[in-house]
Parts: sequence; structure tokens; C-alpha cells
Amino acid sequence: MSETSSLKRKKQQQHIVGVHYSLGNKIGEGSFGIIFEGMNLLYNNSNMTKYVAIKFEPKKSDTPQLKDEYRSYKILKNQPHVPKVYYYGQEGSNNILIIDLLGPSLEDLFEWCGRQFSIKTCTLLAIQMIDTLKTIHANNLIYRDIKPDNFLIAEYQLTSYIPNSSSSSVKSYNSSSHSSAGKIVCNNSNNPNKDPNYVYIVDFGMAKQYRDPISKQHIPYREKKSLSGTARYMSINTHLGKEQSRRDDLESLAHVFFYFLRGQLPWQGLKAANNKLKYEKIGKTKQASTADFLCMNGKIPWQFGEILNYARSLKFEEEPDYDHLIRMLYSVFDEMNIENDGRYDWMDLNGGRGWDIRLNKRNNLNGYGGGNTNNNLVNNGGKYRQQPTSNRQRPMENLKQIQKDTQRLENQQQQALRQKKSIQNVNENMSERRRSEELKAYYLSNSTNNSLSMSPNNEGYQSFENKNKMRYSRMVNDQQYGSIPNNTRYKGQLLPKNKQNGLIYEEEQDLEAGLLQDYEEDGYENGETVGNKIKKVFCCCTIM
Repeated sequence: MSETSSLKRKKQQQHIVGVHYSLGNKIGEGSFGIIFEGMNLLYNNSNMTKYVAIKFEPKKSDTPQLKDEYRSYKILKNQPHVPKVYYYGQEGSNNILIIDLLGPSLEDLFEWCGRQFSIKTCTLLAIQMIDTLKTIHANNLIYRDIKPDNFLIAEYQLTSYIPNSSSSSVKSYNSSSHSSAGKIVCNNSNNPNKDPNYVYIVDFGMAKQYRDPISKQHIPYREKKSLSGTARYMSINTHLGKEQSRRDDLESLAHVFFYFLRGQLPWQGLKAANNKLKYEKIGKTKQASTADFLCMNGKIPWQFGEILNYARSLKFEEEPDYDHLIRMLYSVFDEMNIENDGRYDWMDLNGGRGWDIRLNKRNNLNGYGGGNTNNNLVNNGGKYRQQPTSNRQRPMENLKQIQKDTQRLENQQQQALRQKKSIQNVNENMSERRRSEELKAYYLSNSTNNSLSMSPNNEGYQSFENKNKMRYSRMVNDQQYGSIPNNTRYKGQLLPKNKQNGLIYEEEQDLEAGLLQDYEEDGYENGETVGNKIKKVFCCCTIM
């Protein structure tokens, strides 16, 4: 009886999402939402994945990304270096996405290794990362947010389902070398050799199709685009407002390589009055930083500088030669007499035992790697044991945490939206005042024109011969709207380019009825008369 009741209590305590996934500990957080560990309750000891990552996003998010991210994962199904996606749907007030559970990000590993990778480790990573980029581009997508936080390794360490030494079920998933640390390699067919350091890429919220999947027609070149991505790693062309393509992903990747090799990029830590000026300073510093300068006078292999030069020389629609770049990276081992043994710097951490989230704290919570579990584990003379279940995070506590974090994110987004509207209102008021002054100056300078007479009054309106009052509001999509005191609005029409720059309005009955007719170019004569139907018209100069 006691065993049956305890099983029922355990089942009641589990919080189930996505039909058959139980919720574990929180392992990541960012502007997008929250990430939790999860377990597949239908796991049957076959090739099925047991542990997953569950990503939550508020439905009311100003910039929802999970649905687009899910589409990208479906496009990249069964492709190398891409995790599998298992579910997308709604759970309460959140959208959720369930994918493979993966290990720490390269940013985490970089931090644990003293914020600098060896040439061997960076070369091994660069080969995998360029191959990852080749996979994405071959499927008609560009990533647009290359950064170390979004590259994760296959080996992970659980925080929610920490194995006990007496648990035979867990032993079957862990190799003997990793059983003490509780490490598991992601069970994904894309990594058939079960390489614990196999690199995956996640977070496709910024990904975009750069060409039609069928016709292969490339998107057109454009300028004056807003910045998208991470300023530290984005390409020079992105700073200049140019449409991104494959070349920009590759240049961003080259910046990441120098970040790993140097420990810090020259444009990090720049100060400015606001973000816009800061991004401009970062872009100018990148333009001034040549490949030779970034290679530190030969301390860094020339191959990495060549990758940067190659990326910056590509044309907008040009396809990079990924295989050539990978061959060039393999030559680093021969030229520098480095053994290509597949051993990475983080494998030597903690006396050769490798990284361990019970010892290595994670300051960055944007990836999927296991969080700092000091709350779940205690040190007992160098031997780690589980804390009592009462001190560990329960599923219902996780649910409360989701609701609390979701509410906090919604409040932050609403506050940002209010600030944005406030700034827009200030800009509109300033533009309105400037436009009013320009209109007054225009009309006063044309007061000798017999087609109209104007005198500004204290109410801010302009009075005309027919005694109708009209003031001018902000331009919207190249169209001007005039309004009379009863707030009825009338749509204006732009004049032909070779005529006077302005908007044309009719007076008398057409103005009162709100009917503004279209006039052919040939029917407009010096702003005085249009045919026999209308006695007079008047023009106002528009301020773009």
C-alpha cells in the first residue's frame, strides 16, 4: 500500500507538458523566455531520446520567435549539427518548443578554460562550425546571429535527474568513464560516433530564407536595414545597414574565431552615450581592424586571417567555398606540428576529469548547458552526494517559477513598449511643431498669390478665404492628412514630381464632404485652377 501511494504522489507531483514530457529544473534564461530540462515519459530503452530541453516563451511576447524557430528545425530535419525537434505547441500562457537536451555552450567552456582557447581547440571547433554553416546555407537559410552562446556540445550533465550509484537504469545510459560525473551524450543519429564534443547549433529565432527553395532565386540586395544579430560578432556590412547573406554569417564566424584565440576583440568595451553611437563605434573599429592586426603579427595562424579576408571579399549572392576553408584549417595542424587527436582544452579541466557543472559555475544562462547545481549538490570531503529531496526543486515549484518568470518578462516588455511609445510621441510633437513653422513660412512667403489668402491664428490653424480651418498632421507612408476642428480627417494626394512639391486640396463642398478627387498631371496648372468644376485650389508644402 505504501509503495502504491508513493507512486501516486510522485505522479501527481510531476508537471507534464507536450503530452508526455515531465518538467525538470530551469537550465537557461534569456530575453526569449526560459529553458527547462525535461524527460520523455514514453522512453522505452530503445533509440528514443530520454532527456530533452523544453523552451518556454510568453504568448504575449512582442517578438515571438518559437514558431519561426520550429519551422527552421523542420527544414533542417536530420541534418548534421542540428538537434532534433519533438514538439511545438501551447501550454497555458506560453508557447513551448521541445528539442534535444545538449551540453554547455562554447561560451561556457571558453569561460571555464580561462577565456582563451589553444590553437588546436580553436581549429577543431572552426572545422565543425564551418561545416555547420555549410549545412544551414545548403538548406536555403542564413542564421544571422552567430555567437558562441548558440553553439553547444553533445555531452550534457543532468541537474534534475541526478543518477544514484544504485540506479541500474541510469548505468545503462552512462559509459564507465562518465558514470561518476553523470554525463550523457545526446542520443542523436546526427552524431553516430557518439562524440561528446560534437558541436550543435541552436536558437534559430533570427534565421531567414535567403533564396527560394525551389527556384533558388536569391533575395534582392537592399540597404538601410536595421541591425540584427549580436553587435560584437556581426559583419561590417550589417553595421552599414546592408541586407545580410551567406557572406555575413561567415564573417561573423571569423570574428568568433579571433574571440577564442585572442581572448577579447579590439571593439569590446567601447563606451558611448547611447547604443546607436556604440554600434557605430564598433563598426568603425571593425573596419579599421585588418586581418593582419587581428592575427597579432603572426602569433595566430594566417589561415584564420585568410578566412576573414575571404568572407569580407565575397559578393552579396556569392556562395562561400566551405570545403576550401576546411582544408585550409586542416593545414594548421601540419604547419604548426600539432597532433590532431581530437582533444579539447576543457577535457583537461579538474585534474584531467574534464568539465563538471558541480565544480564549474555557469555565469551565462543563455545556452542549454547544465546550470550551476550547487543548490542541488553538497561537497562532502570531495565526494558529491544528493541533497534530500525536500531541498531540491520540485516540479510544482518549477511551474510556479515559470509563471513568475513569465510575468516578469511580460512586465519588462510592456515597460519597453511604453518607453518606445513615449519616445515616438515626443518625436511626433517635435515634427508637428517644425512642420507648422515651415507651413507658416511657406504661406507667408506666398501671400501675394491670388489663389489663396492665409493668416495664422492663435489656435494653430490656418484660415483661408472660404473660412474653413485646416491644420496638418504627421506624414504616414508618404501620405498627408489634413483635419478640420471636428476631427474629421481627409486624405491628401501627392502632386507629380515635376510639379510643385506638396498636397492638393479642394475647397467648398468637396472639402466639407471629405471628397478629394484625383487629378491627372495635365490638369494641374500653377496651383490656381483645375478645369471648370472647381473655383480655387490651394497647396501646402510637405515636410518629409
